[in-house]
Amino acid sequence: MMAAGRGTRKGRKLAPKGYPEGYHVQSDAARAEPAGEFLTGTIERVTYHNPENGFCVLRVQARGRREPVVLVGHAAAIAAGEFIQAAGAWQNDRRHGLQFRASYLKSVPPTSAEGIARYLGSGMIRGIGPIYARRLVQSFGAGVLDIIDREPARLAEVPGIGPKRQLRIREGWAEQKIVREIMLFLHANGVSTARSVRIYKTYGADAVRVISENPYRLARDIRGIGFTSADTIAAKVGIAPDAPIRIRAGIGYALAEAMDEGHCGLPREELLDLTARLISVPREAVETALAAELAEGAVIADTLAGAPAIFLAGLYRAEQEIAARLAQIAAGPLAWPAIEPARAIPWVERKTGLTLAPSQREAVSLALAQKLLVITGGPGVGKTTILNAILRILRAKEVRVALAAPTGRAAKRLSESTGLEARTIHRLLEINPATGAFRRDAANPLPADLLVLDEASMLDVPLARALLRAVPPAAALLIVGDVDQIPSVGPGQVLADIIASGAVPVIRLREVFRQAAASRIIQNAHRINQGEMPETAPESEDSDFHFVPAADPDELLRKLIALVTERIPRRFGLDPVRDIQILCPMNRGTLGARALNLALKQALNPSGALAIERFGFTYSAGDKVMQVENDYERDVFNGDLGFIRAIDLDEAELAAAFDGREIRYSFGELDELQLAYATTIHKSQGSEYPAVIIPLSTQHFPMLARNLLYTGITRGKRLVVLLGQKRALGIAVRTAGARRRHSRLAEWLSSQPR
Repeated sequence: MMAAGRGTRKGRKLAPKGYPEGYHVQSDAARAEPAGEFLTGTIERVTYHNPENGFCVLRVQARGRREPVVLVGHAAAIAAGEFIQAAGAWQNDRRHGLQFRASYLKSVPPTSAEGIARYLGSGMIRGIGPIYARRLVQSFGAGVLDIIDREPARLAEVPGIGPKRQLRIREGWAEQKIVREIMLFLHANGVSTARSVRIYKTYGADAVRVISENPYRLARDIRGIGFTSADTIAAKVGIAPDAPIRIRAGIGYALAEAMDEGHCGLPREELLDLTARLISVPREAVETALAAELAEGAVIADTLAGAPAIFLAGLYRAEQEIAARLAQIAAGPLAWPAIEPARAIPWVERKTGLTLAPSQREAVSLALAQKLLVITGGPGVGKTTILNAILRILRAKEVRVALAAPTGRAAKRLSESTGLEARTIHRLLEINPATGAFRRDAANPLPADLLVLDEASMLDVPLARALLRAVPPAAALLIVGDVDQIPSVGPGQVLADIIASGAVPVIRLREVFRQAAASRIIQNAHRINQGEMPETAPESEDSDFHFVPAADPDELLRKLIALVTERIPRRFGLDPVRDIQILCPMNRGTLGARALNLALKQALNPSGALAIERFGFTYSAGDKVMQVENDYERDVFNGDLGFIRAIDLDEAELAAAFDGREIRYSFGELDELQLAYATTIHKSQGSEYPAVIIPLSTQHFPMLARNLLYTGITRGKRLVVLLGQKRALGIAVRTAGARRRHSRLAEWLSSQPR
C-alpha cells in the first residue's frame, strides 16, 4: 500500500498519463528563459491544463507547419480555438517526440466562426457548452464575442438561454476578461507566464492594483519571487530607483539576507551600509526609509553589545518570548517529589549494570533537582548514558516524559538510544499540514512533566519559540546538545545563547570515556575542536580515521570514486550506496555536493532506459535521495534519506522508500527531492552514517571552518575519511568558525529576574 495514495496533494492535480505536472518546464523559482524561437497558431485541443499552477499541454496547428504540434507551457486560462503566440525552444523528447517548450505564452480569442465555436464550446466560459456554442455562433456569427462583451442582453435571443444562464455567461465572460487583462499586464512588465499564474492565483482580480501600487509585495507573498525579481517588475511599472517604497523594501531585503546568514538583526550602521550597497542608493536615503519602517513597526531598534541595532520584528519578539518562557520554567517548583541522588544513582547503576563516573553522577544529580538544565559535550563523553540514567529514575517515579529532536533522523537516533518514543518537534507539536500551524501551544500544552530536547544545536529561534509555548509551566526542560557543532540553518543560535547567558545551569562534559577514546574518530574530533590537526594512520593500518591526499580537483574526484566504489566496500564490507555518505563543506562548485552527486550517480547507478529528468537531476530506480523540504502531509521531512524504488511513466509518478515507508511523488513534485550520494555537512546534522567521506579543497575556502569539519567528522560511526588537500584541512582547523550571529537571546536571558 502506498503511504500517500497516488501522490496527489491537497490543492494539486496530477497531469494526465505521460504528461507530468511541470513537464519540461522550469521550476517556479527559476527565471523565464530568454525568448529563442517563436511559434504562432491555433489551439486545436487542450490536452491538459492544471488551473492551480497553469501548466498546460496543447495541440496547436502552428503557422508554417503541415501537422499539429505539441506545445508545453503555462497559462492561467486557455481554450481550444484560441490563437496563441509563444516563445521558447523545440525539444525532441524520447517518449513524446518533438515538442515546443514555451517560456512565454500569450493567447487571444479566435476570430473565425469555426474557431469561436470551438472556443466557446470548450467550457472556458461558465454556462456555455458545445450545444450553446453552436447556437450562439449560428445566431450572431463571428461577432458573437462582441455581443457577449458589449450587448449581453441580446443573449436572450438565443433559444434556451434564459435569465439564469444569461447571468452565468456574463459572469464567466467577465472573469475570463479579468484574467486576460492581468496576464497581458504581467507579460508587458516582464513577468514569465508561470509566475503570472502564481501571482493571479494569489491576488485574483486585485493583481494589477497590488503590483502597480507595491510590486515589492511579490517578494513577501509569492514563493519563488525575491526582491531582485520584484525590483525588476517595479522598474517596469515606473517606480523610481530612489522611491521610498523601494528603499523600504530594500531594508527588508537586507535583513532577509542577514537572516539567511543566521542573524536575527544587524548593527544599525551595518544595515545602512548593506542596504545602500544592495540596492545602489545613497546611505542618507536609507536612513530616511529606516525611520519610516521603525515608525510602522516592521523593524525594531535596540542594541547589540551596547551598539545600536535593527531587528526584524518577528524574530525580535520571538527571542524575547523564548527568554521569558525559559525563566518561567526555571522559576517554578519541580514537577516530581524530591529525589535523593545518593539512593537513586546506586539504584540505577544496579538496574543498568553501569558504573557512572563522578562527572556523570554530578550531571544526574543536578538534573533530578533542576527544572531547567543544559547538558553539552562532544562525542564519547557519555551524554547518552547520563540521559538514560535520568530517564530511568524519573520514569520509576511515574514522571510523564516527552522526547523530541529537530529532525526525523535525530529523533530516530534518540529513540534507539533511549528505547523510548521520540518525535520531531513538528510531530510533537502536532502540526496541521493544511495550515502549518501547531495544535500544541500555551492553550493546549504538551501532556508531559519533563521534555527532553536532543540535538539542540540545530534549534532555530522560530521553532524554539513554538516549542516553548507548548511546554506546561509546571514541566521541566532538559536540553541536550553539542554546542561546538555548527548552529542551526535557521536564524539564531539558541543553544549557544542559552549557555553564554549564564542564566541557565549547564553541565559541560569533557571527559572522553575509555571505550570511546579508542576511536580515532572521537580522538580527532576533540583535537580539531581544540584547534589541533588530526592524527592520521597510514592507509595500510586498520583504523577508523584516514586522510587521503589529493592535489587537485581531478585527482580528488578520481580517488573519491575509487574509495566509494572499490576500496571502502572491499576493505570494510560496506555497501557503497547505503553505508557510505559523502559530506561536502558546500553545495556549489565542481567539488560541491551537487556536482559530486552527478559523478557518483554515474559511477554507482547510471541511468538506464527507465529514468526521469526533472529540476536538474536525473532519477532512476536505486538512487539515494534526500527530502529537502518539510512535507507534513506525507510525514517526511527536510534531511530524511530514502531510496527510489520505482518510476511509473504511465502514471507520471516516482515511488521512494523512507525508513520502510513508500511515498509517491508526481513528477512535478520532484523539486522536493535531491540526489543524496553527496550532501552538505549542514544537511547531515542530527544524522549518523556507517562511513563518511569529507572532500576538502581550497575551492571550499568560504566554508572551511573548525565547527563545520568537527560536525562532519562526528557524523561517522565506523569510518571517517578526509580526502583532499592538507592545506585545506589546515585552514579548516585553524578557522575558529563563522563570526558570531547577531542575536539578543543571551542578553534577554541575562536580564530575566531570577
